[in-house]
Amino acid sequence: MKLIHAELIKLASLLSAWIAAGLATILPAAVAVLNSRSQVSRGIDAGFQDLAPGVIGAIVIGVVAVSSEYLVEGAESGGGRQITTSLTAVASRSRFLLAKAAAVAVTVALLALLSSAITLTTTSLTDETVSVGTADLPRVAGVTAYWILTALLASGITLVTRSGIVPLTFCIVNMSVVSVSFLLTKLTSWANYLPDLAGMHLFLRDVHGSVDIAPLTGGLVMGLWVVVVAGIGFIVFRRRDA
Repeated sequence: MKLIHAELIKLASLLSAWIAAGLATILPAAVAVLNSRSQVSRGIDAGFQDLAPGVIGAIVIGVVAVSSEYLVEGAESGGGRQITTSLTAVASRSRFLLAKAAAVAVTVALLALLSSAITLTTTSLTDETVSVGTADLPRVAGVTAYWILTALLASGITLVTRSGIVPLTFCIVNMSVVSVSFLLTKLTSWANYLPDLAGMHLFLRDVHGSVDIAPLTGGLVMGLWVVVVAGIGFIVFRRRDA
């Protein structure tokens, strides 16, 4: 618990993490307000679809939690890196990574729940055709799981690259500008099992894909991707110098 607490304090000290938290909380609600003014019916996914862009905040948190360890500190601090101090304080690299993953998961889970409450409430207030109730709680859990898995996936990629530029660029572009995964479904149906598309089935019921995937299956597929990527990151982290 002490290690997790220490990692939570590290996250709280990062300005980028606070910006990401604000983005994850405000962006979905703003999208919900804009969509409520549209004359097009959004169907069963109204409100929940608006929560998808908020995962960008989860991605940023997952990336900076790892990349911040490799930033070179100022000359007044000796020009070192946080990772050196971290590994000096925690002898076990396994425990260090588990604590970091837990801190990311806890932070993102709280943000997902808060954002879901704000966004779904905003949706029900601004769109009289939408009604959100206790029956939607499993989908809120799905949103939370999707955000957590996405953040951990981003952390795993960053662990391999030791830089936040590549994972941030790819993940955010893929999530917000053009979905490479969706384009690949035009070439092969196997692309539906890429982590972002498979994971969306956790909370969306009208996913435009060529394969029908159950929510539980989608979650398991995305979870498997996270295990594989995080496993590669762990092996690389264990074998190379800090």
